[in-house]
Amino acid sequence: MAIHVGGFEPLTTIDYPDNLSCVVFTQGCPWRCGYCHNHDLIAANKPTAFDWDDILKFIKARQGLLDAVVFSGGEPCLQSDLLQAITQVKELGFKVGLHTGGAYPQRLRRCLPLVDWVGFDIKHLPLHYDLVTQTPHSAQRAWQSLELLLESGVDQQLRITRHPSLMSDEELAQLQRLIRRQYHQELIVQACNTSQCLDEKLRLI
Repeated sequence: MAIHVGGFEPLTTIDYPDNLSCVVFTQGCPWRCGYCHNHDLIAANKPTAFDWDDILKFIKARQGLLDAVVFSGGEPCLQSDLLQAITQVKELGFKVGLHTGGAYPQRLRRCLPLVDWVGFDIKHLPLHYDLVTQTPHSAQRAWQSLELLLESGVDQQLRITRHPSLMSDEELAQLQRLIRRQYHQELIVQACNTSQCLDEKLRLI
């Protein structure tokens, strides 16, 4: 078993609310969001200097010091062995956080029983999803994943990274109303870091 790791943050207070965590950034994402600032993590087969077994040893040495391990990306659910990696972390006594855009609903479904908190990244209104992801039919998978998450009862945070060239004020308001009315949730709007956008045309500074 080995997940492909593209980066690692040994200590953070912001990636899992109210918990001291480390973050495992998995390599690979099926989407090509133009505003993505972690685009070094997009290529699934890119060689990296990180090894899951070494990271697991580090995590084990932090028992009693860290509260949680967060799997981020890239898109963690791209990893076929994500469930096994989560299981290993849970067996060490850590809570598990997961950042996902919902590209792999069935893999997410299998992981949810072991996950304690999910940061779910919504990209746009369903009709305009492909404008952001540059991937056909991405909305169907994302919204299926969202419904699986909300049905699971797992603690979550729904958020969107909004770029003004890709989403108008009215579209954002419409999406917030949709999330509130259909799912009884609030949508957190995150600032878009455009300094290293995948699509250079979207850089605002």
